[in-house]
Amino acid sequence: MQEKYTPSEVEQSAQTHWKKIDAYTTVENDTRFPKGKYYACSMLPYPSGKLHMGHVRNYTINDMLARQLRMQGYNVLMPMGWDAFGLPAENAAIAYKKSPAAWTYENIADMKSQMQPLGLAFDWTREVATCDPDYYRWNQWLFLKMLEKGIAYKKTQVVNWDPVDHTVLANEQVIDGRGWRSGALVEKREIPGYYFGITQYADELLDSIDDLDGWPDQVRTMQRNWIGKSEGVRFAFPHQITDASGTLLQDGKMYVFTTRPDTIMGVTFCAVAAEHPIATVAAQNNPALAAFIEVCKAGGTTEAEMATKEKEGMPTGLFVIHPLTGEQVEVWVGNYVLMTYGDGAVMGVPAHDERDFAFAKKYQIAIKQVVAVEGEAFTTDAWADSYGDKQRGVTVNSGKYDGLAYKAAVDAVAADLAEKQIGEKKTTWRLRDWGISRQRYWGTPIPIIHCESCGDVPVPYADLPVVLPTECIPDGSGNPLKTHAAFLNVPCPKCGKPAQRETDTMDTFVDSSWYFMRYTCPDAVTMVDERNDYWMGDAGMDQYIGGVEHAVLHLLYARFWTKAMRDMGLVKISEPFKNLFTQGMLLNESYYREEASGKKIWFYPNEIEVQYDEKSRPVAAILKSDGQPVQMGGIEKMSKSKNNVVEPKDIIEQFGADTARLFTMFAGPPDQSAAWNNSGVEGAARYLRRLWATALKLSATVASGAGASIAPDTYAADVKSLRREVHLTLKQIDADYERLQYNTVVSGAMKLLNAIEAFKPEGEGHAAVLRESFSILLRALYPVCPHITHALWVELALAAEFGEIIDAPWPQVDEAALVQNEIELMIQVNGKLRGSVKVAKDADKGTIEAAALAVESVQKFLDGPPKKVIIVPGKLVNIVA
Repeated sequence: MQEKYTPSEVEQSAQTHWKKIDAYTTVENDTRFPKGKYYACSMLPYPSGKLHMGHVRNYTINDMLARQLRMQGYNVLMPMGWDAFGLPAENAAIAYKKSPAAWTYENIADMKSQMQPLGLAFDWTREVATCDPDYYRWNQWLFLKMLEKGIAYKKTQVVNWDPVDHTVLANEQVIDGRGWRSGALVEKREIPGYYFGITQYADELLDSIDDLDGWPDQVRTMQRNWIGKSEGVRFAFPHQITDASGTLLQDGKMYVFTTRPDTIMGVTFCAVAAEHPIATVAAQNNPALAAFIEVCKAGGTTEAEMATKEKEGMPTGLFVIHPLTGEQVEVWVGNYVLMTYGDGAVMGVPAHDERDFAFAKKYQIAIKQVVAVEGEAFTTDAWADSYGDKQRGVTVNSGKYDGLAYKAAVDAVAADLAEKQIGEKKTTWRLRDWGISRQRYWGTPIPIIHCESCGDVPVPYADLPVVLPTECIPDGSGNPLKTHAAFLNVPCPKCGKPAQRETDTMDTFVDSSWYFMRYTCPDAVTMVDERNDYWMGDAGMDQYIGGVEHAVLHLLYARFWTKAMRDMGLVKISEPFKNLFTQGMLLNESYYREEASGKKIWFYPNEIEVQYDEKSRPVAAILKSDGQPVQMGGIEKMSKSKNNVVEPKDIIEQFGADTARLFTMFAGPPDQSAAWNNSGVEGAARYLRRLWATALKLSATVASGAGASIAPDTYAADVKSLRREVHLTLKQIDADYERLQYNTVVSGAMKLLNAIEAFKPEGEGHAAVLRESFSILLRALYPVCPHITHALWVELALAAEFGEIIDAPWPQVDEAALVQNEIELMIQVNGKLRGSVKVAKDADKGTIEAAALAVESVQKFLDGPPKKVIIVPGKLVNIVA
């Protein structure tokens, strides 16, 4: 056994061995594993080219889970692939003047080469890249099936348009009115595109959340809120507003939806979106309003932004009629009203809606109380939460509805609106159908051909995949497919006349909605085959691991996609993920300078010199290269966009892969964020050096314990004590593995090493128990540090007894070892601690007293027989001298 622990040699040797025995290739129904299958998968990464320690943390969580479960007897599948399509590759292509395909595949090779030194137990035979035609042909195939079943369809809709990236943005991709990547002011455009009817599954998607008891409550709540089921009344405000030709707009009815019809008598204004027909008519002869509308249109926004941004509005000078009172109600254009939600119009009830209250106060609109809460005074001076309390309130100032509680008032108002044939009870959803058309090049081609004679013609199944040309190099002027003659120009499949392919490509969420199923059968000649049924089982993947930032869209789309596949008879499950674990982020300091344009230039931490005050607090920072100040951006998630990443290759070169893995697991609970700490890395390295040194020191003793039976009754007291501590710690480690609390697994392994180091190898049974203790320590630590534990397992001849550590049986807690036959009692003399004594657990009072008085360190504080001896059972002997 080498005296010095050399991580590079240990890790290279272990990985060469695992490759030689093909350790991680997984097959279905493997009889070596009596407990059956277990499918554990991390969310696939985007191949940006650079791996950072945040990636290491994420994948080590999965790796620990897979390795430990394999030792427990499970056939574990842990695959890896690449979410390879998307706009970043196009932006990189523009910057580096190379095709997105070349850039992407180079990055895949780079990232894979960076992953391999970490010793991650991925089954690379199942690798998937979503930009591979063998993969995305099935995106196209299912799209066509959805078209047939009416789940996919085409429509024109107002969208957020990024004029720089030349693509449609989801509301969530618009930040403060600007594109999330380009920073350009977003425009609103009406563009035709393809949609998936996810709303057809809204009820099931919502109801089945209750069955996802293996998901974090936070994520389930986020899913419920995103789906957003609301029950209320949709009704119309009649009006006489006409367009330039004199035709009534929308048949003289401006519809709104409200969950609070009980407040209808408190309406003092209405607000419409900038794109609403009433806004358009009102702006025709009102330049100021027209300008305001253009500002509103430029601000594509999310509902979350709407809740926090300043509410702005302008009156249209037009009025609608209150449906129950006949009073005129002024219509405003509001920047907080979204045309894409509901009917693009809302009723304003300032007294009982906080947003409306703020709007009315700002523009001096009347505020009329129509709901009162007993014991709560109403004032227009400031908003109070009780004003919107529908559970405790009753209607007031509402004529025939006075005195009604919420439900009764809703029923009464709904009945009157229905009688007038201008309203009805209705359930609405926040969820909108999924627009998948993207006006970009690097994505799955939408399999549609446009023919002047036949219209939009689906590509025949036999002609799939529609292969994306890989040689294109975008220049920022738009989608290069529009000028790629070989791709664009094709004969119509119906009539044979010249036609053109659809040049929009699919949203990349399509790619990530089912990749985990393709892992199970990557060479299938159908979308999925029976191997998917084996790995996904009856309830979906056993454990899915990924960041909470994907808790809404990715997970929701994957759930929808699975249900659509089920309804087509492709899979037997209704939910894709049985259990979900959302890991915390790895954080690091960030530093930047801001240019005159507002753009931030970020610097790597190793480029920065930090200045500290007299109390060692950071107060300023400069760039080493020019000595000029930079801004301290604070602790941020490790991100390539902020250059605050630590690359694993640097840590591996200095300390080894096991140290990198050990630190990321010990940094904090895996479900919580943790800050990068250089001293913590050094501490992890010291622990592994101690482990190696201790094994070297005790190797002969450990080897001599081979074949010795465990006969605890004959062991010396110290030997029994070590065995008890080891099995107590193993019991806690078992519990920590079960709940994925890997930071305390590491602390348990540290505790085991401390116990072994403190043990004096002497007395009956010492070699056997020391060998057992080392075998438990190495198996407990193996999932997080597989290389060093593999080496020590061999060096200590444990492989001869248990086989390869990768498949060694997980150690079992010996409950008999936990029984404590001897206890230690502290001894106080006149209230001060003077020593301790070990006695039999069931020793009587006289035996305990005699043993305590015989302790040498106690006797020198006694002057003759004690006045009194007080025994606290199991804890303390208190002697009064």
